[in-house]
Amino acid sequence: MSELLRKFQHTEAIDGVKVIHDVTKENSPLNYVGFKLIELSQKAQYKEVLGSEECCIVAVTGKITVSDGTAVFENIGTRDSVFERIPTDSVYVSNGAEFTISANSTNAKVALCYSPSEEAKPTKLIKAEENSVEQRGKFNNQRLVHNILPDSHPAANSLLVVEVITETANWSSYPPHKHDQDNLPEESFLEETYYHEINPKQGFLFQRVYTDDRSLDETMAVENGDVVIVPKGYHPVGVPDGYTSYYLNVMAGPTRIWKFHNDKDHEWILYR
Repeated sequence: MSELLRKFQHTEAIDGVKVIHDVTKENSPLNYVGFKLIELSQKAQYKEVLGSEECCIVAVTGKITVSDGTAVFENIGTRDSVFERIPTDSVYVSNGAEFTISANSTNAKVALCYSPSEEAKPTKLIKAEENSVEQRGKFNNQRLVHNILPDSHPAANSLLVVEVITETANWSSYPPHKHDQDNLPEESFLEETYYHEINPKQGFLFQRVYTDDRSLDETMAVENGDVVIVPKGYHPVGVPDGYTSYYLNVMAGPTRIWKFHNDKDHEWILYR
């Protein structure tokens, strides 16, 4: 099994909480990005104390209440399925804080997106209607983007978080692009994770992660609920006919800006 592909974990619930994914710098090649996915049964609670990391809590599906001990955001979350094609609510919590997530619906699914942080910032509710929404691409390169924490959003120190819906028989993160050089203003260094869902859920898609010199070159068959880790390199996604793709991206690096570089061999498709 590739160290870049994390399969959906069918874990047992402890006090109503299932940890499906837990990607950290200790168990992955990443230094700037952490990702956790949890499922909570109704009325279950998950608590965490942050050290030197900030966290964006995304209500992927279902309804939750989030509290940092002072602020309380009740009954947030907008959808039962990510394929409803509407943004959702999220909460930013800074380093050094403690937070509690309570499930207000059955099987609430929550993504916890982490990156290193030293400067404490206020806890902030990022409402669904605050997400900027973009339709990108043309021909068979079309996708819908929900920007939760883009680099223009001042709430975070390091984190970038975005959701993408890629239509059936289309490509995404395409033409292949990378952001693995700390070479601003031309390119920024950002690690990345992809949390994938597929509709219908028995489907699969392909994601390739590769560098110019091919010292890293892996193509993975990704199934519903899997995570792909991108420490460096280009990382396109191909979605087969009949299926629709959703993914949640977490990015972070030494500078909080998204500047990417296209693979020159394939950049020509932009100018057809």
